[in-house]
Amino acid sequence: MSCRNLPTTNWPAMNKSKLFIFNTHDLPRRAGEMREYDLDIPAPDRIGIDVIAVPEDQGIHIGMKLESVSEGVLVSAQVSTIAEGECIRCLDPVKVPIARNFQELFRYAPEKAHTKAQRKAAEVNDDIDEDEEMMMDGELINLEGSVRDTIVLALPINPLCAEDCPGLCPRCGVKWTLLEPDHRHDVKDPRWAGLSDLFDPDLGGEG
Repeated sequence: MSCRNLPTTNWPAMNKSKLFIFNTHDLPRRAGEMREYDLDIPAPDRIGIDVIAVPEDQGIHIGMKLESVSEGVLVSAQVSTIAEGECIRCLDPVKVPIARNFQELFRYAPEKAHTKAQRKAAEVNDDIDEDEEMMMDGELINLEGSVRDTIVLALPINPLCAEDCPGLCPRCGVKWTLLEPDHRHDVKDPRWAGLSDLFDPDLGGEG
């Protein structure tokens, strides 16, 4: 799936984070069942790092395949969007297409424990699974964490407008691409600055 220039405006006024919650009602819970879906949702806020990120309200496309397995629902998806930032060399704005896959298992919520032994076993499992696994809420899965992580991992740490961008002149701050080939700055040793004035005719020195 190729990354498209997705819309950034006219999203309905709503809690955007809720748009990441997907109802799997149409997917039978028999192992081996599969469904495919396409979602277009806005970024609920800026997603990224200091130098580059997906801006708030930028469209995010999620093409995903849901599979029923014995433990829950296996989600295989590709996230496509556009990140915006600045070239680290010349500071020009850059737009970077993002297209990255992720796979996540959302486990079925455990059945209610009826006996003391079952409740104790459930507590142990909760302690183990809490930080390591994604749990379903009934038939609902929340894709937000997976999508955010996928976007951040796909972003370039040092974004460039072009691989051969020469950047800026360190003395005057002008882009090298706008300067003459022989552009240079004469650097004078400050220790000789006073003596050079003595020999400058415009300053009344010797000459």
